[in-house]
Amino acid sequence: MSVDFKKVIADAGIPTTEAALKAEWEKEVEAQGAKVANTSSYSPFWRVMTALVTKPVLWLLDFLCLTVLPNFFVKTAVDAWLDTLAWAVNVERKGATKAQGKLLFTRAIPDGVLELEKGIVVQSAAINGNVYQLVTTAPATFQQGQLQLDVSVEAIEAGSGFNLAPGYYAILPTPIPGIVQVVNKDGWLASPGADPEPNEQLRLRVRNQFSAVNQWHTDAVYRAMISAFPGVRPDGVYFEHGAPRGPGSANAYILFDAGVPAATYLEQINAHIRDQGNHGHGDDLLAMVMPETLVSLVVTVWPFANHTPEQVSSLKHEIELFVRAAFRESTPRDYEPTLTYPQSRFSTSRLTEELHKQFPGIEAVKFTPVADIVSGLSIPRLQSLTVVMK
Repeated sequence: MSVDFKKVIADAGIPTTEAALKAEWEKEVEAQGAKVANTSSYSPFWRVMTALVTKPVLWLLDFLCLTVLPNFFVKTAVDAWLDTLAWAVNVERKGATKAQGKLLFTRAIPDGVLELEKGIVVQSAAINGNVYQLVTTAPATFQQGQLQLDVSVEAIEAGSGFNLAPGYYAILPTPIPGIVQVVNKDGWLASPGADPEPNEQLRLRVRNQFSAVNQWHTDAVYRAMISAFPGVRPDGVYFEHGAPRGPGSANAYILFDAGVPAATYLEQINAHIRDQGNHGHGDDLLAMVMPETLVSLVVTVWPFANHTPEQVSSLKHEIELFVRAAFRESTPRDYEPTLTYPQSRFSTSRLTEELHKQFPGIEAVKFTPVADIVSGLSIPRLQSLTVVMK
């Protein structure tokens, strides 16, 4: 529920419009015994009053109602104002980080020793006009008989856009003699890149902090610790209670938006909680990747009859990207469908509605199976996706 602060001030009896302010000036002039015969808007007196008094008052009221008052509260504060409120509860906005991981280099023949220098650039194909680049962070050497080699890399810039799915980083802008292929394979991310924490996520962490100030290690305390890591959303941490590994144990399942990072990243989170003493007495909390529920979908589409074969082929490709985006896969488009979530119902009827809205060339859509996807403590992922054009 949004708050209309200008209405709040008006309800308190403070005039907030030019007409109301003029009426108040007239009352005050009359109360002071002054006589003004010409009170029309063309009156020189009222034109001067409007220029010197009324307009500045309106400016101050707008600044108060649209900027100052909303930024007094965590619910409506933004940017530097929200940073100040977060500081008051010992929370700081997470900064941008660079994606780090490993790429698999493959050479033509396994004979001899081949050295790779530091600073080799590997890039993706153009995605929405952007080309994402990684650079090797240390020299690496193929030993005799070694055909493939994992090489540590880092994004050239900070941001979550560099957390691409396996297979996207496959281009060497400057060819390397002897190297025939480079690719980011499954689990290539050791540490995901992240954008500066947006206001909504910081707001959630500030709200959570009010529940985490007690002396006991509750869910809020552990959520605050885990969501402090880059790439982890405060609403992407789910807890499993009931002593899954015996008395005092619980699991924290973490949902990553841009692909699942390598196990080493979860090891950092677990080391912070379990090995560095940041847990309650007798607590046994283990952070894990959110389990997956694999789904096979067939999407049957009836386009309007006036489409050319090329348009039908392009529509099929875009629909596939749209559906994959709904299942949290990296795609070359910035589609924003309703996403899958744990402990929720993913509605195929809503996805159908969003497809119709996004692609006017669709006459009808049918999903097989047609039932909604109801998930427990797991995230629905696509095992296979087939788009059939009728």
